[in-house]
Amino acid sequence: MRIGVVTFPGSLDDVDAARAVRLAGGEPVALWHGDHDLQGVDAVVLPGGFSYGDYLRCGAISRFSPVMTEVVAGAERGLPVLGICNGFQILCESHLLPGALIRNNHRRFVCRDQRLRIENASTAWTSDYEEGQEVTIVLKNGEGSFVADADTLDRLEGEGRVVARYLGEDPNGSLRAIAGITNEAGNVVGLMPHPEHAVEDLCGPGTDGLGFFTSVLQRVLV
Repeated sequence: MRIGVVTFPGSLDDVDAARAVRLAGGEPVALWHGDHDLQGVDAVVLPGGFSYGDYLRCGAISRFSPVMTEVVAGAERGLPVLGICNGFQILCESHLLPGALIRNNHRRFVCRDQRLRIENASTAWTSDYEEGQEVTIVLKNGEGSFVADADTLDRLEGEGRVVARYLGEDPNGSLRAIAGITNEAGNVVGLMPHPEHAVEDLCGPGTDGLGFFTSVLQRVLV
């Protein structure tokens, strides 16, 4: 299965995301922010980093890049899309997901192994997990606090669209400890922590993040 990984100016984790796809058994396909063609990929990953230097707002400029026109159109047709950290910010700016990511409430960059609980194991990117499963993957962000109005938060909760929730000490002030969400169809997922940094025992906190990538491969095969 061919999984596109987009590189924006300022992307940092595109190579790591491509490696995670490969370790999961997929074929990573490099996509450039200026591309007008997704090259027939079966899914897309928007990786972490500081696209366009995080000017204006994180992800605010990236949403206007040519490749995002194709990603948005593909997502609306059911193409699986995973936004990790900066990619999550881009998904919100592109209105594929509700809410926004703002500066951490303690005003400091956080970098640590983070425990999460998988709340929704039915999305294209989480089906290899069990609902309620606890995992540990890397969290690293300065503007990772998820916010939305109360009605939106209630809707996300009521519709089961909270994908993952932080456990333990609050890392960044995200409302209701939300670490990731999905769209109504379950094909678009935004996740603030970095599963691509937890895909092997040699580096990172084990392999708990690999399931995000094996999940989409199984979904595409079906």
